[in-house]
Amino acid sequence: MRPHRLIAASAVLLAGAAALTGCSGSGGGSSDGSASMTLWQNSTTGPGLQFWKDAAKGFEKANPGVKIDVQTVQNEDFDGKLQTAMNSGSAPDIFLQRGGGKLQAMVEAGQVKDITDGISAATKKVIPAASLGAESLDGKVYAMPLSVLPSGIWYSKDLFKEAGIDGTPSTLDELNADIAKLKAKDIAPVALGAKDAWPAAHWYYNFALRECAPSALESAAKSKSFSDPCWLKAGQDLQQFKDTKPFNDGFLTTAAQQGAGSSAGLVANHKAAMELMGAWDPGVIASLTKDEKPLPDLGWFPFPEISGGSGKPGSILGGVDGYSCSQAAPPQCVDFLNYIAKTEQQTAYYKAYNSPPVNTEAQAAVSEPYLKDVVKAYNAAPFVSQWLDTVYGQNVGNALNVSVVNLLAGKGDAAGIVKTTNDAAKKG
Repeated sequence: MRPHRLIAASAVLLAGAAALTGCSGSGGGSSDGSASMTLWQNSTTGPGLQFWKDAAKGFEKANPGVKIDVQTVQNEDFDGKLQTAMNSGSAPDIFLQRGGGKLQAMVEAGQVKDITDGISAATKKVIPAASLGAESLDGKVYAMPLSVLPSGIWYSKDLFKEAGIDGTPSTLDELNADIAKLKAKDIAPVALGAKDAWPAAHWYYNFALRECAPSALESAAKSKSFSDPCWLKAGQDLQQFKDTKPFNDGFLTTAAQQGAGSSAGLVANHKAAMELMGAWDPGVIASLTKDEKPLPDLGWFPFPEISGGSGKPGSILGGVDGYSCSQAAPPQCVDFLNYIAKTEQQTAYYKAYNSPPVNTEAQAAVSEPYLKDVVKAYNAAPFVSQWLDTVYGQNVGNALNVSVVNLLAGKGDAAGIVKTTNDAAKKG
């Protein structure tokens, strides 16, 4: 069964920590086939950044006269800087596409290129129509999908074994029992980078996915109204979970992906047993281990089921990571998107980011058991929702994320999440 996707827009997910190295506007092409383009991505160091540099060089070699300036923008700053660049007419030619309401706003403003007719036959052969559909609005494709990035809980098999945990939890009750076992061994059960807000909000998103029927999530995506009781129930679930004190000490001031003290770093160095995160996390964790190599005992399991919820069992959060061309980008931008969809490039992307590629031929290269588990769960999911802050757009999404942090900080409650989100939606 193919997953049913929440709205027909792309969910481009975060992939690694980043820092701003430079920003410049759109390049341009000329009649002789030469062109200069800027590319914004969000990997600062390591294999992720190297992938983009190598991809740019490879494309330049195959297309004499074309130059691509690869620039890095800090992950948490990306949306704001991109919006500013778009509105000022200095957008990058090629850029990481978040999707959802953010993509829809760009389309409505005429800021992103329709690449439908530019997708090559070779690309269509290896990129499933469903993945291209996840990057589409009204039947038109606006981004090239690169990687499948569903959410789930990443964990240390060694720490689970140390705590006497056999297997992985499939229900919330089982997760709570495992957390108690970890705490009994003085092991921080769950790492959380709440300083960056969105990782904390992922817990609320997943509770909402379990409590809300797909129709309720779809209705909210269209109406921006969060009146269904499931939204309140999701907040109450989070409050009850938070009250068991499952998170690392200082989680409210812990970053998500920057440094050994981040939530990913805590898992990477066996300072915490679990982290709820998207499928880019193995690459981030690998970059933060002492030897900067993949964590040997890393495992993954889906977000646990909740008794009595209206969500379809097996539903999963996540989407497809992709890249777009700005409206003013030269034609070579679409050629570059076809280039990075090639099997060779998709295989290199998988090896750099340690996340499952969209390209069906490149998927044969996936060897890690945890990534195979991710793909299996994603393919079997009866319903797949985009990240909620992506689905509902930047203003509503930011309000939702902040209100979740307020609950975790003891400055708000479940009703406050619903009210804050509804208020933001009314403001537009």
